[in-house]
Amino acid sequence: MFITFEGIEGCGKTTQIERLSKTLIRYRIPHVVTLEPGGTEVGRHIRRILLDAGNKGLAPLAELMLYEADRAQHIEEIVRPALELGKWVLCDRFFDATVAYQGGARGQDGQLIDSLNDKVTGGIKPDRTFLLDCPVETGLARAIARNRTALDKGQDRFEREKTAFHRAVRKAYLELARRDRERFIVIDAGSSIDEMEEEILRHVELMLPR
Repeated sequence: MFITFEGIEGCGKTTQIERLSKTLIRYRIPHVVTLEPGGTEVGRHIRRILLDAGNKGLAPLAELMLYEADRAQHIEEIVRPALELGKWVLCDRFFDATVAYQGGARGQDGQLIDSLNDKVTGGIKPDRTFLLDCPVETGLARAIARNRTALDKGQDRFEREKTAFHRAVRKAYLELARRDRERFIVIDAGSSIDEMEEEILRHVELMLPR
């Protein structure tokens, strides 16, 4: 089972993945928790470039290619091997993030993004995607508060984007969810952490082996 979590900055993805992982441990379900960008050693170097607020001149096409390079390594090193072993994979962002951020907000060619995603994933796609949706103002406020206490200062290039950028990302995500209702499950990320977890678990329990 390949489950991805998506959403704008500060929507609470990381917290919910951690909580779901603890539930799977209780159910004794082998799984791996990973993320994009940065799920591999190579990816961690790419992540630092992508999130560094000092890289103001990073061209949108270069940004796209860096994300796809990270994903190619991630699929090869983490995702495919885990799935082949029968493990569940919980991933913080995957190719939908590229469609929303680099496509919806940066304006990169959608056909190019789809082609690159198809190539680097080799046909691997999530079984379920939880889209944690909240107003942009709510998410950014959380993200900014989080970054004040983060150890990796300056890794907030996307949080510094204008509000219109984040609104475009959210709009693109909601459009993806509308077009693929079988895979996407939209969670109200404006609710409490516990309420979000309860709703996610209601859906996950339907996927558990009997």
